[in-house]
Amino acid sequence: MSISGLFLILFLTLHAAINLVAVLSLEAYDKACEFMETNPIVQVMVPVLAVGFAVHIAFAFVLTWQNRKARGTEKYGVGNKTKMSWALQNMLVLGLVVLGFLAVHLSQFWAKMQLREWTGLEVVKGSELVVEVLSNPINAIMYIVWILALTLHLTHGFWSSFQSVGLNNSKWTIRLKIISHSYATLIAASFLTTIIYFYIKSL
Repeated sequence: MSISGLFLILFLTLHAAINLVAVLSLEAYDKACEFMETNPIVQVMVPVLAVGFAVHIAFAFVLTWQNRKARGTEKYGVGNKTKMSWALQNMLVLGLVVLGFLAVHLSQFWAKMQLREWTGLEVVKGSELVVEVLSNPINAIMYIVWILALTLHLTHGFWSSFQSVGLNNSKWTIRLKIISHSYATLIAASFLTTIIYFYIKSL
């Protein structure tokens, strides 16, 4: 669970960086997309990412089921509940929201770019898709909701991933929580900048 999560975090970082390129230059963004579509390393990484994401989701359901089975009919005690963040209590729900919006995102971008490249069809330019999708207010709001859910999921998931691999002493937990919140905020700011920029530009 933690390893697959960290792997996906690296992908999000790359994705956020490429999105910011679109804000600076749509031409540069198209070149970045072309590189991603034709680079053999990226071609290998796409199915690996898909498997990693599937494993992450599967483990999320398994862990949730195991926790509920172990807890039985007992709810969290009041003392423990006050110490748990909202994100921690709703990690599965947040993950499902992220998954649902991911399906929409793939249909709007990946299916019209990389998938068409694989099937020999004409590829739609990434810059055209960004402008078309994010100029729609419904899409813009939908993506903002998606990013907020993703941010809440990352806020807990990032530091708990390191905790799961052994960095769980009190000193490192505090540091990793600070790093996690900072990282999640930075990723959110990067994605939101792209969304808001192209929507405002379309007005």
